[in-house]
Amino acid sequence: MNKTDNQSRAREEGLRAARRSPAKLWVAAAIAIAVVAPAWLAYSYRESDAAASPAPAALPEVMVSKPLVREVDSRLGFLGQFSAVEHVELRAQVGGTLTGIHFKDGDVVQKGDLLFTIDARPYEIRLAQANAQLETAAARLVLADRQLYRAHVLKQSGNLAITEQTVDQRTAEQQSAQAAVDDAKAQIRDAQFDLEHCRITAPFTGRIGTHLVSVDNLIAGSRAATSPTTLLATLVSFDPIYLDFDMSESDFLPYSRDRARRKDGLAHTVEIALTDETQFARQGTLDFVDNALNRSSGTIHARATVPNPNRLLTPGEFARVRLVVGAPAQALLVPDAAVLPDQSQHLVMTVASDGTVVPKQVEIGDLHGGLRVIRSGLMPNDQVIIDGIPHAAPGAKVTPQGGTIRYAAAGEEQG
Repeated sequence: MNKTDNQSRAREEGLRAARRSPAKLWVAAAIAIAVVAPAWLAYSYRESDAAASPAPAALPEVMVSKPLVREVDSRLGFLGQFSAVEHVELRAQVGGTLTGIHFKDGDVVQKGDLLFTIDARPYEIRLAQANAQLETAAARLVLADRQLYRAHVLKQSGNLAITEQTVDQRTAEQQSAQAAVDDAKAQIRDAQFDLEHCRITAPFTGRIGTHLVSVDNLIAGSRAATSPTTLLATLVSFDPIYLDFDMSESDFLPYSRDRARRKDGLAHTVEIALTDETQFARQGTLDFVDNALNRSSGTIHARATVPNPNRLLTPGEFARVRLVVGAPAQALLVPDAAVLPDQSQHLVMTVASDGTVVPKQVEIGDLHGGLRVIRSGLMPNDQVIIDGIPHAAPGAKVTPQGGTIRYAAAGEEQG
């Protein structure tokens, strides 16, 4: 092989090497990318997670305060319903045709006002018959008296024609005539009674309802007793008015003890608020408590008498009743909104010294100054949550902030 051939092979090998060098470079670059890329992606994910994770949330803030300690009297609360002191169903005592209605439905009528009239002609005829019977009986009595007088005179004169039997017969005839006169007088009184009751008047002052029978209707009276009596209308009194309510056994016991302590009978003043009123501005007198508890309901019926001069109170309306029992004593008070119902129980949320929310079961009383009396279950130093309750889950951590419980003035008190 000559020199020229050697040079030619060298150039070919150089060209082949030159062509292989870019391919090796690409393979090396791919290997480097495969090694570096996972590490770079992992680092990127760690950076993004660190940026996305928020800072630790702050604990929710709640407003807390110790229970307000105040001297209050003990009150019992009830729901009552008004009823009329006097309530009457107007029914006719005599039957006949209704000839007149002398009031407007819903009017206030005075005692003695004419309300209904019934056709009186049949009873006028009956009265005239009774008077005629009296006249006949009176004439017979006069004759019997004269005959008896003559019999006595003749008997005393020794007339043998007048025997003892004749005197007895004249005496019996005179007594029978006297009885006929008495019967006729009774018939007259009976006819007069029927005639008077053809005019139906108001037995007391009150408000009358709607008329239930129209003019020209035939109505049945109670004296005839041939059919059920006809109800014409109803009449109720309005001043004073009763307020009826029921005490549970647990409420009746403190009331009984207070009544025994006072030794002044049933004289208790009750405070009353209508359903649309926030203040107990009305007053009544508790004047009746039943003599036994109802076995089925465990309650005892009570009743107060309430003045109603402006006729605002109406039978059937409901009202809230408050009865003061016992001497004033210190009590714990919290806002009513801080007391949470839990089925048949009540809870108050408190905050422990470490910021943990602790629920406490309490026994509640009535409202005073817009605050709820806590009878038991709470201590004077407990930190009660008075605002922010939605954020105070039992066992959760919170940030307590100091608050104040305020007692409403007397004019602002609600019940």
